[in-house]
Amino acid sequence: MAKPATKPAVARKTGPRPGGAGQDRLQKILAAAGIASRRACEQIILDGRVQVNGKTVTELGTCADPRRDEITVDLIAIEREAPVYILMNKPKGYVTTVKDDQGRPTVMALLKGVESRLYPVGRLDFNSEGLLLMTNDGALAQVLMGPEHEIPKVYLVKVHRNPSPALMKEFQEGFLLSGRRLKPCHIEIAEKGDNPWLKVTLTEGKNQQIRRMFAAVGHPVSKLRRVQFGPLADPLLKPGAWRFLSPQEIAAIKSL
Repeated sequence: MAKPATKPAVARKTGPRPGGAGQDRLQKILAAAGIASRRACEQIILDGRVQVNGKTVTELGTCADPRRDEITVDLIAIEREAPVYILMNKPKGYVTTVKDDQGRPTVMALLKGVESRLYPVGRLDFNSEGLLLMTNDGALAQVLMGPEHEIPKVYLVKVHRNPSPALMKEFQEGFLLSGRRLKPCHIEIAEKGDNPWLKVTLTEGKNQQIRRMFAAVGHPVSKLRRVQFGPLADPLLKPGAWRFLSPQEIAAIKSL
């Protein structure tokens, strides 16, 4: 009995694979290439802007190998950038985003002479100032912004009138804001006065959390400055200035 003819192999273009040696999630690869933060890269994928070996990918969790696969965003090939870590002292009047729909100046305008595609880790609102980490290391940014890591951030806050000891205790035990219990924060008086400066340490960062906390109890914030982000601090860095992290600082921030 004659054997059935063997079907000839059909050549086909290799698309994204489900995962394996040398592969990683697509959003992680894009973030490592400096395209945007991991979360922003997820949205870029969902928007259908990413192609792997010529095929558009819209499913999160898709894996690829940046050494073997052709990965493009808007049909432009990505290039894996060397990691860059910058500490900036953000002045008032800048938004902490890469672009702003309202046309306001962003912190990117302060990074003159830096060619890498950086983005800010976390946020400081338009009227706040202080230390801000900028990087193209998407994996690190994801870790630092994750709520489970509880990285301490220290702020100097000038408020209207002196909060009572009972209120300070309430903040430190976990303040109830908009129906949600916040994580305890440490507060101490940094400079006494009718409108004192307080030193506030947070381990979470809800949108405008400090301003909303004090406004809710009749002590509105007039000035807010972040002076420490995890192990990073630099009292000599002037508003609007920035510098590269030292190897020791990079090691410290990666150990969190």
